[in-house]
Amino acid sequence: MHRRRSAVTVSTAAALLLAAPLLTGCGETHPGAAAVVDGDRISLAQLQSRVGEARAAQRKMPQGEQMIRRTGQLTRSTLDGMIRHRVVEQALKDAGVGVSRSELQRQRDVYEQQTGGAKGFRQALLEQQGIAPSAADDWVWLNVAVQKVAKAWDIDPASPQGNQELNKRFSELSGEMDIVVNPRYGTWDAKSSALTTEKMPWLNDVTGEKALEQQRA
Repeated sequence: MHRRRSAVTVSTAAALLLAAPLLTGCGETHPGAAAVVDGDRISLAQLQSRVGEARAAQRKMPQGEQMIRRTGQLTRSTLDGMIRHRVVEQALKDAGVGVSRSELQRQRDVYEQQTGGAKGFRQALLEQQGIAPSAADDWVWLNVAVQKVAKAWDIDPASPQGNQELNKRFSELSGEMDIVVNPRYGTWDAKSSALTTEKMPWLNDVTGEKALEQQRA
């Protein structure tokens, strides 16, 4: 599949996941790949390593078995997040904005303050979303990046209307991208904005409503 985009398309409809499952129209994944996004290969080894780190961290927790049961679709949700990371990278590029280290540190400080410190933040990610401590910075980056893109699009993601528009634009953008998923993990459906069985928000939160309020202040 070849992607053609005009400046108008990018500025008015930069979104996440489009109409039909993209596996059927864009060829096959490369050997040893969990997914390929616009030629950027996510290897099986990368995916398995990240999932393995999360499971190992969960097993060390007192309620580890319960965590594992709650995150039964961890491989698919992890791949979903890795694909989203690349879609958001493209959105940043199209919008002409970036994310600085200082912005990442400030946002991480907010999350840590509202979850009882660095340990509490890492534990919240592990418990609620199955994200290993080693991947916490990537999670923070994704949230900050989505906020930067939303600002560039003049969207307030904290409002219901804004969140709907944000999902719509990300959906359109991902639909313009060549995203192919290894069949063992399903397909990337741009319309539903997800690889996993559940529709996942683009802007995540492990700290509750106060975190979003502080981000908007």
